[in-house]
Amino acid sequence: MLRLLALALSLGLAAPAFADTYAAISNTAMSITGDIEFDDFGITFENGEQITFDQLIGDTFVVDGNRVTGASVYSVAEPKDPVLLNGNHLCGAPVTYVASWATSDNSATVVAVFSTEDAPESDAEMCASYTYE
Repeated sequence: MLRLLALALSLGLAAPAFADTYAAISNTAMSITGDIEFDDFGITFENGEQITFDQLIGDTFVVDGNRVTGASVYSVAEPKDPVLLNGNHLCGAPVTYVASWATSDNSATVVAVFSTEDAPESDAEMCASYTYE
């Protein structure tokens, strides 16, 4: 009984997960998304618009013909193409999937967006990409 009570208390007192903040460094990121907050639940853009993820569907991804491990591919809960900075859109069509991975030298993170019906397997299918640090 005490173990159950301790478990219930520890779950109730668990610290909330906070999103990581990323600074826009590519021209596309600086002019369209601005800085972002990104976690396993979604992305919040500089102007407050959000995309919410449905689920993590993969952890490998092909970038420029090379398999990247440690990538994340998410399905989007409600596909949309939010209006972001300067009236720009994220993709030009409703975003259905988002992938992220570290650059080969681990100096930055790339976020790619997709408007595909099927889950993307490579960056060849993306409608846009944005780079952050």
